[in-house]
Order: sequence, then C-alpha cells, then structure tokens
Amino acid sequence: MIITTKKDIKDILEALKGKDNIYLFGCDSCAEQCDTGGRKELEEMTRVLTENGKKVVGASLPEETCYRQLVIKDYRNKPELRHADAVVVLACGAGVRTVADVAEETQPVYPALDSIFLATVERVGRFFEGCSLCGECVLIDTGGICPHTECPKGLLNGPCGGMADGMCEVDTENECAWVRIYGRLKKQKRLHHMKKITAPKDHSVGTRPRKVLLRNPAGPARGKT
Repeated sequence: MIITTKKDIKDILEALKGKDNIYLFGCDSCAEQCDTGGRKELEEMTRVLTENGKKVVGASLPEETCYRQLVIKDYRNKPELRHADAVVVLACGAGVRTVADVAEETQPVYPALDSIFLATVERVGRFFEGCSLCGECVLIDTGGICPHTECPKGLLNGPCGGMADGMCEVDTENECAWVRIYGRLKKQKRLHHMKKITAPKDHSVGTRPRKVLLRNPAGPARGKT
C-alpha cells in the first residue's frame, strides 16, 4: 500500500493559476485508506477549489488510479474530463503518472498528494514502512524483516557499533532491526543465516524507470504492440 499525505493547498492553487475548469481524480484504494483521496477528500477539494474561484467540472474515483485501463475508460466516457483546463489527482505518484499518460499532452495534470512510502498495514489508520522496493530482496535470510528498510543505515550484515541495549543509534525509540532479526531467526532455529555475508547492494537492479512486461494469456505481452 502506498502512503500519501496532502500537499499544501496553497501550492495546488498556485499551480492552477489561469486554469478555471478543473477535473478531479481520487483513488478508491491506497489514497482512500490514507484519508487523502477518497470520496470525502474529493468533496473537500471541490469545496476549496470552488471557494477559490475554480469550477470543478467533474470527479472520478477509480478503484485504482494507477490502473491505466480504468483511467482510459473515464477519458472515453466523460467529455467534461477531456475538455477540462487541468486535472488534479488525489492519488500517489503512479496514479498521477497514469492520468498524465492518458491525457492529451496539452492538458496539465497536477498532484494533490505527496507519496511517502510503501507500507505494511497493521490495521486501519496504522501504517509502517516495511519495503524499499530495492529489487534485490534479502528477506529469505532475515526472517521477513528488511534491514535495508528498517535499519536507518541500511546495513546488511549485522548491527552497527552504535547499537546500545538493543536500541537503534539513529532512532533511539526503535529496536535495532538486527536485534529483531536475530531474535526471530533464533526462534526459527535458523541462526546459521547470520553467518552469511551479504554482498553490497547491486543498485543496477533498481535503475529507474523500471518495468515488467507480463505475458497476457489472451494476447501479447503487455506494453507491446
């Protein structure tokens, strides 16, 4: 789940100078759960923009705004969207990118949110970063705890010398990731994994932008013609 926070409305209004007719996109998935892009937030954005002299000509709330086909459907079926002066997207950066790619290049698409991190969801309203999308997962050796993410220094071969009483040197309120890894591996009788030396990260696997072209049983690989 992608965690997002709201941008300052002043920044959004500044970007919309000279744009009168605005269309809104929310996201009924991640942003809805973050209280940043669901129906309630679309209504609030409509109110704020209207109070500031803008006309909101319509709004969409796709199940997932990062799903291109859902966005294409709205552009096909809603002429007010195609003719809007600008589109404001209450979704993560992937959702903004998807809308911008579907829109005509003459139509500005603006983000209303900042994308923060990929989260583990404890329960509604409680989100914790658990994965950095590094492209080279080490969880097989670390008991499902990612040192690349949960250690502020990204150490891959045990704790630093600053760890004290099991607590992190950088964030003293958090238990050291490697102390947690050790404890979990010990309970699983897999402490031999601690003896493995992990090579430095191969950052070439994280070269951006990345893509995955999966084969579609009904047709050619996605993204190909």
